[in-house]
Amino acid sequence: MQSLNRLFRPKSIAVIGGGAWCRLVIEQCQKMGFEGTIWPVHPKADEVAALPAFKDVDSLPEAPDAAFIGVNRFATIEVVRALSARGAGGAVCFASGFLEAAAEDAEGADLQALLLDAAGEMPFLGPNCYGFINYLDGALLWPDQHGGARVEKGVALVTQSSNIAINLTMQKRGLPLAYAVTAGNQAQSGIAAIGEALLEDDRVTALGLHIEGFGDLRALEALAARARELGKPVVALKVGKSAEARAATVSHTASLAGGDAGAGALLSRLGIPRLDDLPSFLETLKLLHVTGRLPSNRIATISCSGGEASLAADTGHARNVEFPALSERQKTDLREALGPMVALANPLDYHTYIWRDAEAMTRAFSAMMDPQLAMTMLIVDFPREDRCDASDWECAIQAAIGSRERTGANVGLVATLPELMPEDVAARLMAAGVVPFCGLSEAISACEAASLPQLPAPAPLLLPTPVVEPDLVPEAEAKRQLADYGLRIPRSKRAASATNARAVAVDVGFPVVLKGEGVAHKTEAGAVALNLTTGQEVSDAAFNMPASRFLVEEMVIGAVAELLIGVVKDPAHGFVMTLAAGGTLTELMEDSASFLLPASDAEINAALNALRISRLLDGYRGAPAADREAVLRAIRAVEAYVTENALGLEEIEINPLLCTPSDAVAADALMRRKY
Repeated sequence: MQSLNRLFRPKSIAVIGGGAWCRLVIEQCQKMGFEGTIWPVHPKADEVAALPAFKDVDSLPEAPDAAFIGVNRFATIEVVRALSARGAGGAVCFASGFLEAAAEDAEGADLQALLLDAAGEMPFLGPNCYGFINYLDGALLWPDQHGGARVEKGVALVTQSSNIAINLTMQKRGLPLAYAVTAGNQAQSGIAAIGEALLEDDRVTALGLHIEGFGDLRALEALAARARELGKPVVALKVGKSAEARAATVSHTASLAGGDAGAGALLSRLGIPRLDDLPSFLETLKLLHVTGRLPSNRIATISCSGGEASLAADTGHARNVEFPALSERQKTDLREALGPMVALANPLDYHTYIWRDAEAMTRAFSAMMDPQLAMTMLIVDFPREDRCDASDWECAIQAAIGSRERTGANVGLVATLPELMPEDVAARLMAAGVVPFCGLSEAISACEAASLPQLPAPAPLLLPTPVVEPDLVPEAEAKRQLADYGLRIPRSKRAASATNARAVAVDVGFPVVLKGEGVAHKTEAGAVALNLTTGQEVSDAAFNMPASRFLVEEMVIGAVAELLIGVVKDPAHGFVMTLAAGGTLTELMEDSASFLLPASDAEINAALNALRISRLLDGYRGAPAADREAVLRAIRAVEAYVTENALGLEEIEINPLLCTPSDAVAADALMRRKY
């Protein structure tokens, strides 16, 4: 496919069709001062929106850089074919009724295939797509209203939802938008390819992705790699957390991973911070536009109210940010600026003694700023303009700008309530390099996201294989296969009957564990018995189990912790490995961390350290620690098996992995695969 550059930065635009949406495209370009050429195309009209119209694509003076196609879905295919033949730079396909409508219209999938064939190497957005707005050059292939304005630089937004895109352009937060692009059903150009093209524009400072589904995983990896090369941050709002778990609950792993763990793991792997809501998403982009990535998560807040200081501390408590104690230099300078009546702390309540004195406020704010801080936030809520006089708040604006100029520090001015940051004030602060945060919670979320460390480029993702209807592999066979890759398993033998189990136990050596085969949740089904020390105990246990075949294993003792290691194939994201509290604690603690394979040592150790049971692994209150290297070997053994046997594999679970001071033994193994 050709580059998207001509499409997104056109010097000539063809608008094809005669509906109201086509006239709007032309009018929006004219309104925004587009300096290129606009060519309406209509088979019967002499003019469209007061511009002379051409009969068809072949009648155009030359191949357009960009085309908005506003005709029905059948005609769209022929227009795309004509544009491609002329060598056009790209197109926006406005019509719906393609693959996105396949469930209601059997023709949809066939028409999409025809559309792709017609386009050939010519890139296009959509179909079922509103198009895009280029606020840098005033080029709008956009058939509706929008709320943006021309800018010299700004952030780029890409979304799969045209309505979300419209709403985002209406923001009043002072965020400069360079591009707003909709992807439609992504027949050809996905969000990753679009995002990568936008990052190539030197005037784009950061990229925000609103994602419903990822699509091409390799393209997303390429986007992250290019963003890393360019030093431009990317953030995402990924919807779908509330979706039901896609996997059957045969294992605990499927329940823990659900449908969203893969999405979170993928974004984390690629170094793309994930936001949970649109306001935080926009505030993070605003911060990144002004400062770029933050060097740390160490922040400070200043307010003239103890209530606001407490609110800031409590809001930060739930986030991965730190309020470091004041340094001696800060204390000295603050005491000089504020006098003896103010209790010095971070967050700081500076009272109102110096309010209206812009110079004194500038000195106090500057005194708080320090190289140890990544962001200093000044909390100021402005009065509503329709009923109040905001002139008394001019001192706060001047002090925020002045302290930024005086120190060169990263400075934000925060309204605790988003609506109490006037848009004109936000624009004024932005122009001076001060971040105008709309909402305290959103501001702290933005600092958290912007301070996530930039990790080294990850290894290529293990892509998901085709979904199959798997079989449940017998436990003994699953363990044998995993043992071939280095997983430590107990001594064991299979028994063909309850009577045979007694004799087998003697061969294994007491004490033993008896398990009924062919049962997924053995403990819940009464199909496991522990620490059996005599043949009679084995016989009694076997006859009471809901099974006809059995597995007899050595009883592993001395475990200081039990761990779950699980892998599920996520068709959208790859193979998700989950580490969790194992055994009976799996459901009780809901203590888990997930990542995608293959994983780095840093990812695995970070996941282990994130678990609440990590304290047991490290030796809790004087108890022996687990053999961490043995645990890592077990994790790597499972990963190695998955990597080499991905085709046909749906799921693996080791639960529990018995972690002792000298070993890590897989007491139970579940595997679902198709051979």
